[in-house]
Amino acid sequence: MNPQAKLVFVSSLLLGTTITISSNHWVLAWTGLEINTLAILPLISKSHHPRAIEAATKYFLVQAAASALVLFSSMTNAWHTGQWDITQLTNPTSCLILTAALAMKLGLVPFHFWFPEVLQGSSLLTGLLLSTVMKFPPITLLFMTSPSLNPTLLTTMALLSTALGGWMGLNQTQTRKILAFSSISHLGWMAIIISYNPKLTLLNFYLYALMTAAVFLSLNSMKALKLSTLMTSWTKTPTLNAMLMLTLLSLAGLPPLTGFLPKWLIIQELTKQEMAPTATIISLLSLLGLFFYLRLAYCSTITLPPHTTNHAKQWHTNKPTNPMVAVLTIMSLTLLPASPLILSAI
Repeated sequence: MNPQAKLVFVSSLLLGTTITISSNHWVLAWTGLEINTLAILPLISKSHHPRAIEAATKYFLVQAAASALVLFSSMTNAWHTGQWDITQLTNPTSCLILTAALAMKLGLVPFHFWFPEVLQGSSLLTGLLLSTVMKFPPITLLFMTSPSLNPTLLTTMALLSTALGGWMGLNQTQTRKILAFSSISHLGWMAIIISYNPKLTLLNFYLYALMTAAVFLSLNSMKALKLSTLMTSWTKTPTLNAMLMLTLLSLAGLPPLTGFLPKWLIIQELTKQEMAPTATIISLLSLLGLFFYLRLAYCSTITLPPHTTNHAKQWHTNKPTNPMVAVLTIMSLTLLPASPLILSAI
């Protein structure tokens, strides 16, 4: 892709995100979402492969439907209350439609079907943008409207997302699809707490984005699109593989790594809200996710493929790894001791 074109698309992504997260008026927020959608489409379809074109078409149709619902919800609310302010969403029908629209934007169950397919049709770097940057504006809108939304509906969708994200990721062999189901599962954790402590949702999103970026960039350095490729990458980049294993365990939420912090805080908050059974269920469902993270970690570090023929062993790669991988990986592993500082910041 032409560097100037890529610069325009990435700038538009940042512009659309900034417009949405800084707006108070529904029409401005909707405009930001539309700019975002139109900017990411060329990045998804840049390889001209039929899978990429299909992914871009699916993404466009779903996002267009979700944007139309956002606009419809805000217009219904304005019709009943005379308010276009995002925080003044009081009409119950509007709240219901908006929840469905943002769930479509994010890929929450039962509107999750498009997300693994779109991620599978994109490159790893575009997949990283879809999993992190593109989810930030809808999460912000959820954050701003959280007092008006129905907690029971959000809790149900969150539990279903965590269950389906874990369950459907179990038998996948493509790394992008595994990360897509991992994203759906993490969104469940974010959605369950948004009505009770919205700041925790944002903290969870920031840490999730950090860890996912580290995993995507590591896989991109290894060019690992399938588990079979991941199995042979140990001989080329042993250090990166070892770090990838730890980052995956952090994404699974194992102490003493960074990923344990949001899960611990969310379970604590749910218990305070007298929702101990819900906290127990979501914790047990996250074990499904732990299984496929362990499978990825096992493939990347412990498995060596059988050598049936005598051939020259692939030795260390000479290509330097992106320095961002090192920074993100260290943050993905070591932020738990800094949790008092993080909590005081939010």
